Amino acid sequence: MPGIISWPTVVEDALRAYGDLFANEPERRHFAEYLTGLLVAQRKTVSGINAEFAVTTDPSCLNRWITEVAWDVQALNERRLAELQRDPSTRYAAQGVIALDNTLLAHDGTLIEDVGWFWDHAEAKHRIAHDYLIANSVCASGKPDPLDFRRFRKEAACPSAEFKDHTTLFTELIDWVCAHEIPGEFTFDCYFTSATILNHLHAKRRGYVGDLKFNRKVAFAGRVWKAAEVAASIPVEARKAVQLGEEQPWYFTKTIRIPTVDHPVRLVILWDRKNGAEPVKMLLTNKTFWEITRILRVYRKRWTGTETFHRDGKQHLGMGDCQLRSGEGQTRHLYLVLLAHSLLVTALRQGRACEWARTTLTTIGEACRAVLRDTLPRTLTWAMERATVDAWTTPRICQVLQLT
Repeated sequence: MPGIISWPTVVEDALRAYGDLFANEPERRHFAEYLTGLLVAQRKTVSGINAEFAVTTDPSCLNRWITEVAWDVQALNERRLAELQRDPSTRYAAQGVIALDNTLLAHDGTLIEDVGWFWDHAEAKHRIAHDYLIANSVCASGKPDPLDFRRFRKEAACPSAEFKDHTTLFTELIDWVCAHEIPGEFTFDCYFTSATILNHLHAKRRGYVGDLKFNRKVAFAGRVWKAAEVAASIPVEARKAVQLGEEQPWYFTKTIRIPTVDHPVRLVILWDRKNGAEPVKMLLTNKTFWEITRILRVYRKRWTGTETFHRDGKQHLGMGDCQLRSGEGQTRHLYLVLLAHSLLVTALRQGRACEWARTTLTTIGEACRAVLRDTLPRTLTWAMERATVDAWTTPRICQVLQLT
């Protein structure tokens, strides 16, 4: 919406909480501009964000702020996480879950630092993109919020001594979560259910629930065979029903061993019906004493923790819109997206509506639209003051608001 005159309320609050991390007033102005743009701009690029404001600087100033000016993005992220602990609905808890996954952020060109050709499973084609591994926290309230991320760089794009594969980056995120003493069990999909990761988590004394590939070799009934073969050998009468809301899957579970995994794990095989020929899912956990319902509850939060943020970040907050060539600019952009998400997620599903929202918010999309509505009265007030106090003509007001 061209013609934004002043920051929305949620950005004013952010300026009070984070403004001291920037050296001067111009830096704080750019910080507020960028956050506002991520929340309400139609095009969430540097030029698109700059064009939303009626009175602003040249877009090159915002570009330099995001790519060159010295401000500490890690300090910004640490402050964001500390602010989340002030709200009971986003505070860490032992009942929380740490969901980790990777996602592709597609781009238009190959000159952006660290982009490469990656296979997009959703689109069933190769795309030019960044590949990010993101750790997300799902709080006891059910609210998800991202914690930190790592960007994968293809081996050909970096010196061999600096190359880190997905497993290395994944274990870095595990270590980061443990170093910050963030409680909760870990959950992830089958791509990351490797012996290295499982052993690393178990050595950290952290629980996990991971998805298991059907062709994975497991030790069962005195021999080693594929997990799919184990599932096929389970008789119908050995399967039990479990109620999960309106769903009633059937399961078989047993504590087993997996070659190269240095601890016993509990295997859970799930079918959509009692006499199903093929299982729909197989899970692993090092919490061999857990009840089946607890295992499934933890795993189901993988979707809440990863896919929900990936969807909201891409659809509403411009997570993949940044076209800056600088890797530093891309990193800062994503940390600011994380901040924008945190500012909104605390306003969701509250007992009463925020004053700036004027209605109870349930989704990030609703929150973004509420922020946009919050800017409209300010713009209208400014226009009326220019007409009545400063005697501006209508064409001049429309020109400043970019309505002509």
